[in-house]
Amino acid sequence: MKTSWLLSFALLGLAGTTGSARADEAPLIPTLAIGAPAPDFDLPGVDGRRYSLESFGSAPVLVVVFTCNHCPTAQAYEDRIQKLHDEYAGKGVALVAISPNDPKAVRLDELGYTDLSDSLEEMKVRAHDKGFTFPYLYDGETQAVAHQYGPVATPHVFVFDRARKLRFVGRVDDAENPEKIKVPDTRNAIEALLDARPVPVEKTKVFGCSIKWAEKKGWLAEGLKKWAEEEVTVSPIDAVGLAAVAKNDSPKLRLINAWATWCGPCVVEFPELVTINRMYRGRAFEIVTVSADPAPLRADVLKFLKDKQASTRNYFAADADDHDAMINAVDAEWQGELPHTLLVAPGGRVVYRTRGAFDPLALRKAIVGYLGRYYHSVAGK
Repeated sequence: MKTSWLLSFALLGLAGTTGSARADEAPLIPTLAIGAPAPDFDLPGVDGRRYSLESFGSAPVLVVVFTCNHCPTAQAYEDRIQKLHDEYAGKGVALVAISPNDPKAVRLDELGYTDLSDSLEEMKVRAHDKGFTFPYLYDGETQAVAHQYGPVATPHVFVFDRARKLRFVGRVDDAENPEKIKVPDTRNAIEALLDARPVPVEKTKVFGCSIKWAEKKGWLAEGLKKWAEEEVTVSPIDAVGLAAVAKNDSPKLRLINAWATWCGPCVVEFPELVTINRMYRGRAFEIVTVSADPAPLRADVLKFLKDKQASTRNYFAADADDHDAMINAVDAEWQGELPHTLLVAPGGRVVYRTRGAFDPLALRKAIVGYLGRYYHSVAGK
């Protein structure tokens, strides 16, 4: 998972949408109607198998949940979806989750509540991290199945009877915050079908992130263009200033990265810092970079930062020859090796530290672990 997301996005074929549609305009795809037969599919799962309707042929009830990795609402429902599977699998109910999103249509600033985007490889990581025991399938390559079912948000639930006629379509329940649930709509539908009763409410509205249709790639290109135009600067800072940075009297989680242009691992990992900045800066988060380059290389520092589009808060050590002063000001546990990265909570508590090159996924997990994955979560909890 050390592949640079920034490089991946830069290499995408980011053609605009066809016709007169706006770059961020989603196609108008109707949602499957109550009573309609379940469209068949042939999709890869995170377990390496392929699945179709026949894979669940013996189940008296089939629950299809369109969900994804990155959406905070989808993440808020992951445990509830797993619980539905666990509670009803013994009663013959089959539950399958499908990710409808094209990962090439997801902008970095849509990933502020996650450590993972929506590729199949990242779905495998999420399934492992969460211990999913239901099939989790990928439709992002063609979105052909999503076009047939017509989900409008993640999560979006479709419940079918034994004849595979749609009997319920809508939300899992009526509250993202599990402490505020009043109406368990999907559970009510499953219970009714198992009891051979009519589903009490056949259709509800949903709430969550919009489907990332391939047609939205133009919107992603607009984001890349905007970020490339942002101003990049670098300023001198002394040991007193560095100590204040490390103390972090701000209300934001602060990522501090010490680096140098002559440090190979620093140069290799730096694009990930730019990616992380674009992901999380819309929240209570900021990145501060500190160059340890000597004075003769300071022009190279600014050129490097501009080349990487590093519109973060950037400094160079005013007295780069006094290594001990810089090291002790930034982190008393830092032994001096480059790169050095730490996450500092408001008030100065270090919540994550890595000596040498960081693992991008581990760092993103630490960030979102502090900031929270859901709209109703509280940072630092």
